[in-house]
Amino acid sequence: MKKKVYLSGPLFSWAEIEYGSRIKTCILEELGERIEVIWPHEIMAGSPRKIFRSNVKALDECKIMVAILDGPQVDDGTAWEVGYHYARGGKVVGIRTDFRKAGEAGSSKVNAMVEGSCMDIVSSLDLLVSKLKEILDS
Repeated sequence: MKKKVYLSGPLFSWAEIEYGSRIKTCILEELGERIEVIWPHEIMAGSPRKIFRSNVKALDECKIMVAILDGPQVDDGTAWEVGYHYARGGKVVGIRTDFRKAGEAGSSKVNAMVEGSCMDIVSSLDLLVSKLKEILDS
């Protein structure tokens, strides 16, 4: 049976949607026989309350989450989803290709609470796929 992976990230511009689509495609090309990717962009519809409920339901069905963490700060919806998933005992892997500093300390990749919720924050699609393989094999 395929494991469900929740793909979280901002969805407010064409560029963000294209990047999310590229990440989903890359993951499925490498691991599609082992996983199913749940991406909010493909399930969102209706009022903000309906979108919230459908995303929480999808998060509850997934044991693994990939969080897109690029930008001057992590998208607020993504940050909420990371915290929720972590609190439920889920495994969170972040991907941050942005080289700008976005955390409290010089060594921080993002906000300390988001970074602490992630098992790892990788810097490329290849590293993301490798980390997901590692999780699936454990």
